[in-house]
Amino acid sequence: MLRITTTDSGEKVTLKLEGKLSGPWVEEFERCWRTSADIYKGRTLVVDLTELTYTDICGKTLLYSLSNSGALLIGSGIMPKSLIDEICPEKSVEKAAKAHHKVKQEALHLLLVILLPLLLVKTARAQDSSPLRLSLHDAVAAALKENPQVQIGALNFAESQQDKSIARSALLPQAGVEVFDRAERFNIDAQFGSKFPGIPEHAGPFQFFQADAGVTMPLLDLTLWRRLQAAHQGMNASQAQETTVREQIVLLVVSQYLAGIRADAAVKAAQSRVDLAQALYDQANDLQKHGVGTGIDTLRANVELQNEKQGLLQAQTQQKVALYGMARLLNLDPGREVELTDAPSFFETPQIDASRSLELAYETRPEMKALNARAHIAELTRRGASESRLPTVNFLGTFGQQGLSAPSAIPEYVYQVTIDVPLFTGGRIRAEIAKANLELKKVDQERNDLRSQIALEVMTAQAQLDAAQHEVDVANLGVKLAQEEVSQARDRFQAGVANNIEVVSAQDALARANDNQIAALYGYNQARADLSHAIGQIEGLYSK
Repeated sequence: MLRITTTDSGEKVTLKLEGKLSGPWVEEFERCWRTSADIYKGRTLVVDLTELTYTDICGKTLLYSLSNSGALLIGSGIMPKSLIDEICPEKSVEKAAKAHHKVKQEALHLLLVILLPLLLVKTARAQDSSPLRLSLHDAVAAALKENPQVQIGALNFAESQQDKSIARSALLPQAGVEVFDRAERFNIDAQFGSKFPGIPEHAGPFQFFQADAGVTMPLLDLTLWRRLQAAHQGMNASQAQETTVREQIVLLVVSQYLAGIRADAAVKAAQSRVDLAQALYDQANDLQKHGVGTGIDTLRANVELQNEKQGLLQAQTQQKVALYGMARLLNLDPGREVELTDAPSFFETPQIDASRSLELAYETRPEMKALNARAHIAELTRRGASESRLPTVNFLGTFGQQGLSAPSAIPEYVYQVTIDVPLFTGGRIRAEIAKANLELKKVDQERNDLRSQIALEVMTAQAQLDAAQHEVDVANLGVKLAQEEVSQARDRFQAGVANNIEVVSAQDALARANDNQIAALYGYNQARADLSHAIGQIEGLYSK
């Protein structure tokens, strides 16, 4: 059966098909179409196939004729759409083209979304192409903020704080609520192991309801108090270990920074020697042109110039390597150029107060503080084990409602004080005391070894600092004398009194004097850092 509904909206005529387009209904629909075409000639004819459920070959042929005559086939749903695509393939191609165009647009949008962050990063990097000016204070601050070992030490200290909170909670009241409604039925014979005449085999079911609020609190338990004290000392030990890591990281950063400053000073010294060698070569060449000098002098000056250029290349390479190491240590972008701003201070020799350095090291070294905390923990553990022989007093109180059911419940309460006296523990207390005593002896041995190590480090750093101070004074004087030697040799060569062998020798002496000065200054600054680390104050010295 086919139902045909005609709708006239003025500009178009719609024929809506509902049912099956087959058999005699094909002829009926064709007649209706022909009639509509004559009556509504000149307007758009729309055939709505949304409600069409079936069509045979004749129906498809008729729909094909309608489409060729200019009628517009519309419809929603799987069957109507597939029928329209089959009858009007050019519309399917158009849809496919639109879909393809839409896919291309979505792909373009996705590509822009992917490339936009990359372009922004590239722009940001281009903006950050300027050198990163880094002072020693900035380098130390960045390392203490970004270094993973420092972060791990901070997390360990945070864990020790939570351990202290856990130990403290054992001394505080504990409260809880319990509510239950129970039905019980049990076997009497099984409970007593035999049958009793005249007594039923089972009892129940019984219903029991109870709602309680309970509080427990230790009134006297010295072992819990010792655990809290031990947790507090554990927090001190963890904090000392964190400080130890920070001190080591600061020493590493300072050493790397000093290596970078040393490399920078070496480059500047090598560049100055290249400039001097170039001037001497120009001088020898000029004297040869005027017939005063000889070719061997010019050749000798050129050889010296090439040697100095090679030394400059080596110094520049060492400088790059030192800066790469600094960038790696601070987790910086490898492509970011780094500039050390504290280079001028490399030639300064600030004094450090080394009075009472050994006594101060014993007091402030974090390793010594960690050992002292361990000793306190062992002592508290020993005392706690010994005091576990004493009685403990605990309080228990409950108040609630109890009955056969919730409506019939009446108030009930329990107040209880328990005294627990240990009589026999199987040797546990004695073993715990012995273990704590062994830990105390072990800590004493470690403390003696650490004191010897601290004394060695402090005395060695002090001796190296004193020697480096004298070496710097001697090296500064050597550079001054070498510069005067070069000046006098250059004047003698200019006057024709001597050849440039004296000039070359003076250049070599100046190069050695510069190297000695840089090495002495580096040794002084490193010894100063080593002494600060040996005392336990390197972070306070270089992070200010």
